[in-house]
Amino acid sequence: MERFKHSVSLIIVLALAFVFLGCAKPPDAEKSAAQAAMGAAVSAGADKYAAADFAAAKSIWDTAESQMKDKKYKEAKQGYIDAKAAFEKATSGAEAGKKAMTDKANAAVADLEDGWKNLEATAKKVEKNMKDKKDAWDADAKAFAEGLKATKDMIAADPAGAKAKADALKTIINKWDATFNELAAAPAKTEAPKKK
Repeated sequence: MERFKHSVSLIIVLALAFVFLGCAKPPDAEKSAAQAAMGAAVSAGADKYAAADFAAAKSIWDTAESQMKDKKYKEAKQGYIDAKAAFEKATSGAEAGKKAMTDKANAAVADLEDGWKNLEATAKKVEKNMKDKKDAWDADAKAFAEGLKATKDMIAADPAGAKAKADALKTIINKWDATFNELAAAPAKTEAPKKK
């Protein structure tokens, strides 16, 4: 009889242990940590400057969220841990990507300045032939100067945006380079002698 009581007690204890083990808790701490890492990655610009790493981390996050909805807490917990690590990798990649983009933007600005200087020299050479294009040249020269200043001002905060703006300014140089080549090839227009 004594053995029977111990056996029943042991069975009850084991049953309760299985019940408690089967009721796993949601991995809220891991989710919060992964969410904080995602916020840091976004703040660092990982979505722009380390897009592949950020997309991979986001995919891991989405899978963990899906597992959480399906109450697969053990898998979700590991997913959040993996997502946190992936977002941290994206954050460090963003720093390197931002520096590389800053270097590209600075190089693009230097190329623009050189290109514009050469263009101005060419404009002086074909000045006589560009009478009907003078107003357009003046307007584009003003727009270019303003755009170049804005691009330089953007580099520190948004090097990707500055690079895109520099690429857009390059079209002005290309347009006028082609125009000046045409004007240089055309014979200079001379005024007909006035009749008395």
